[in-house]
Amino acid sequence: MKKIKTAKGRKTSSTRWLERQLNDPYVAKAQKEGYRSRAAYKLLEMDEQYHILKPGMAVVDLGAAPGGWCQVALQKGCKKLVAIDLLPVDDMGGMIFLQQDFMDDDAPQKLKDALGGLADVVMSDMAHNTTGHRNTDHLKIMALVEAGYDFACEILKQDGSFLAKTFQGGAESELLARIKIDFKTVRHVKPPASRSDSSEKYLLATGFRGTQNES
Repeated sequence: MKKIKTAKGRKTSSTRWLERQLNDPYVAKAQKEGYRSRAAYKLLEMDEQYHILKPGMAVVDLGAAPGGWCQVALQKGCKKLVAIDLLPVDDMGGMIFLQQDFMDDDAPQKLKDALGGLADVVMSDMAHNTTGHRNTDHLKIMALVEAGYDFACEILKQDGSFLAKTFQGGAESELLARIKIDFKTVRHVKPPASRSDSSEKYLLATGFRGTQNES
């Protein structure tokens, strides 16, 4: 196991993060196989089990930077891929990138225009920066999941899918009840690439019932 000395000015938590990165087999695998982040393997593993991505699909990636999930979507043969993030994402063939907040009022229409219609899949690996205060962090994370869900309901096709990162116990019961009304199947998933010491899970909702947006 590789160890790092705590440098002057570097927090102990930063040192632990660096050590974890250096000793993480998924980080090494991502570098070897050309993925922009280890998170690509989380999506690959979930897709292998649940077949979320199919050739010809239109996909939206919320909070796409640095682009690992976009790489997987393109690799799976998605016909249209629109990515959105406040941070820049290096160009890759087949991706349309919008650098803005997905919660901006004009974001749904911009994404629809870029897609030329509605999406088959809306996926999000976004997470707020943690404060260390468990209740505060949980509220922020769930607010982000709910915003992503509301957004997905605006741009998903009938039978579409929504995939989003959650933490701790997963989606709150009130939000989960809403999702179960709007989607045929809802489950929480923890792929093997998700670190065992992390409380992250993914909410996977499939079979969107909404038809109000169909043209």
